[in-house]
Amino acid sequence: MSTTPRLPSALRLGAGRARIELTTFFRERDAVVFIFAYPVIMLAIFAAVFGAGGQDGAGDGPGGISFAQYFLPGMVATGIMLTSFQSLAISIAVQRDEGSLKRLRATPMPATSFFLGKIGQVLVVSVVQVALLLAVGALVFDIDLPTSASAWTTFAWVFLLGTATGTICGVAFSAVPRSGKSASAVVTPVVLVLQFISGVFFVFADLPGWMQRVAEVFPLKWMAQGMRSVFLPAEAQAWEESGSWQHGATAVILGAWLVVGLVVGVRTFRWRRHDDG
Repeated sequence: MSTTPRLPSALRLGAGRARIELTTFFRERDAVVFIFAYPVIMLAIFAAVFGAGGQDGAGDGPGGISFAQYFLPGMVATGIMLTSFQSLAISIAVQRDEGSLKRLRATPMPATSFFLGKIGQVLVVSVVQVALLLAVGALVFDIDLPTSASAWTTFAWVFLLGTATGTICGVAFSAVPRSGKSASAVVTPVVLVLQFISGVFFVFADLPGWMQRVAEVFPLKWMAQGMRSVFLPAEAQAWEESGSWQHGATAVILGAWLVVGLVVGVRTFRWRRHDDG
């Protein structure tokens, strides 16, 4: 009596898919260089520009800390945003335009495994990217890294929740570009605007009030603020408009965007091109 072989579990297929996604990612050398180098380069530029009075970006920033120390949290947050939201929104749109998603949908692989593969790829790349950024910050710019378990615990949940939110929102936003060719033109300006208004490139408290209100709606501001609570001294929370790190609000807003991205993604995700039915 013959039996039909059982397919591997969705989780196992997802792990296999993650390996494929990572292999594909690291073969795209230009994307790899951009993802890993961008936060480091921007940290170096802004630390040098604003800290021109000191060596290696050591000029006095808010509260007397170095500008490199102040900008590091924002670069960590923007690195996560690039790896998750921007990278996925563009790459999925390109895969859809090339017909890759349509072909994958025709295989026995569950859709869940495909998305688990994307999540695994983003998580691994984000860990490597952040580790590289922290290493450069500590070794080149003499940035003090946290020493307490509570700080690293905060880092862990902000990192994981921020990565999950960026990933889910990136998948949802991938439905917006009409073609793979237009994906970068549609997605990149959104990320750039959020970087400028979310306290990544400038001291958030120095931005106009209306700009702060707009930034508070979106995840990047809260990711950057959460990371500031990790890498800046405790008294630095007085520099925030609310006078506190607002960890509760950070968790709620990132969680809300996670849910919104999931709902929108389920409703709008397309495996075929817009002109393919």
